[in-house]
Amino acid sequence: MLKRALYGLLVSLLAWACSKEKKAVDLIVHHATIYSVDSAFAVYEAMSIRDGKVVEIGSNEAILGRYEASQEIDAKGRFIYPGFIDAHCHFTGYGLGLRQVDLTGTKSFDEVLHRTQDFAHREQILPDGVERKLDGTSEMSWLVGRGWDQNDWSNPVFPERFRLDSLFPDRPVLLIRIDGHAALANAKALELAGITAKTSVTGGEIPLVQHAKKGLQPSGMLIDNAVDLVKAAIPPTEKKDLYAALLNAQQNCFAAGLTTVDDAGVMYDEVEAMDELQKAGKLKMRIYAMLSDSAPNYKRYLSRGPYKTDRLNVRSFKFYADGALGSRGACLFRDYNDKAHWRGFLLSNMEHFRKYADMVDRGGFQMNTHCIGDSALNMVMDIYIRHCNKKKDRRWRIEHAQVVAPDDVKSFSKDIIPSVQPTHATSDMYWVEQRLGPDRLKYAYAYKELLNAAGTIALGTDFPVEDISAIKTFYAAVTRQDAKGYPPGGFQMENALDRKQALRGMTVWAAYANFEEKEKGSLEAGKFADFVILDTDLMNCKEHLILKTKILQTYINGEQVFSSN
Repeated sequence: MLKRALYGLLVSLLAWACSKEKKAVDLIVHHATIYSVDSAFAVYEAMSIRDGKVVEIGSNEAILGRYEASQEIDAKGRFIYPGFIDAHCHFTGYGLGLRQVDLTGTKSFDEVLHRTQDFAHREQILPDGVERKLDGTSEMSWLVGRGWDQNDWSNPVFPERFRLDSLFPDRPVLLIRIDGHAALANAKALELAGITAKTSVTGGEIPLVQHAKKGLQPSGMLIDNAVDLVKAAIPPTEKKDLYAALLNAQQNCFAAGLTTVDDAGVMYDEVEAMDELQKAGKLKMRIYAMLSDSAPNYKRYLSRGPYKTDRLNVRSFKFYADGALGSRGACLFRDYNDKAHWRGFLLSNMEHFRKYADMVDRGGFQMNTHCIGDSALNMVMDIYIRHCNKKKDRRWRIEHAQVVAPDDVKSFSKDIIPSVQPTHATSDMYWVEQRLGPDRLKYAYAYKELLNAAGTIALGTDFPVEDISAIKTFYAAVTRQDAKGYPPGGFQMENALDRKQALRGMTVWAAYANFEEKEKGSLEAGKFADFVILDTDLMNCKEHLILKTKILQTYINGEQVFSSN
């Protein structure tokens, strides 16, 4: 009996000892202020991570008492958030644009020309300081820039090509407006694209001007689909340059605290380059790829269906219903306030959108449509309602949703999601009343109304149209002010989001818009350990301190991919 009692005691002691053994994990983060953005919006102190996913999140005592790891991070009270998701950007285009003429912030057409000349000269200088000679076959033949906005100039009118022609008589030049929906091309570029005074284009515009000797001539300005005529003449990007562009874009995104980007409009070969780099372990950024509305993409993907890995999700097509307000291409119900008898236009006819909505839906893909004007949105909304009422969990998205007629606001839902960019409101507010007039302005950039109708809202930047900064997105959503603090009191503050709503829009709601809320968007057990460490408490700091926030570190799968040190 004594032996049995001793044996039983020994078993009990061993069981007790085993129960006190700590579980092995890869990483423990402790002594932090962790905004998990879970359903309760709870705040925790520590979390354990294994195999790239959160194991448990809780108090310092609980996590340090239960787990041990080869790596620990003492956050020293700093602030941790789920990795930011940019729900609408142009990741690939941004990367390619880093090697083009940067025209953002130019205050005049003279400055545009000066920057373009300066770039062209620097481009000709070899590393050893020797100047190289250009020829017509050189990959440097095309000179491309982006970022100008005539609304920022003292004379806010579209430029003409003739001064550009004199500076670059033999080299094709295309200078794209900030929003990508208009561009200025010189004579050589127009020639290579086959554009003359007789050229017409559906869903676009080629303005003409009277030339003293040659009569009516293209002014060089191209609106919406007309821009594509010139882009089609530019030689395709070499694969090595595409790889470099993606990796360069990634580094800047990590520095901004982004761990997922929704690349809004890409071709299948760009997607394949992403996949190759990710599988090679070089491209660590998670990408939600929206395929462009393009025949090669349909041929490649509609019969195959969506494609998903841990870092790449290809399950949506991106459409353009209309253009932009800045270039007066947005399609409105009524005339532009500053251009009589002009309402903008659709970029494709209604039959195109109906046809491909059916095809995309049958293929199991999400439909995401660029809608700026109220008329364009109304047309798209009718198509969406027809599809989303048939089957649940469609999550089709309206990208931008800038001007929305009051009756159409009510049609947003968990299945028809507004995907908006808060910094658009604070960039456009200086001139948008000129375009719309005061009455229509009241239902433009109405983010709070859209959220109330849909129950969710996805936030992004549209970079490179706007700044890549997720912090500026948060600030603009909450304060409705630009980086200069204008206007005092905010722009149409009735449509500001509160801080919790803004953070959810940049994390878990953006993940929901991507069908990814079960794997990212909040810091919870079983989800990816994607997070950022900031030096500022975005939820409680004074408003003027938000823009001073620094991204200290960015992690994907528990791996540090950026550090400010």
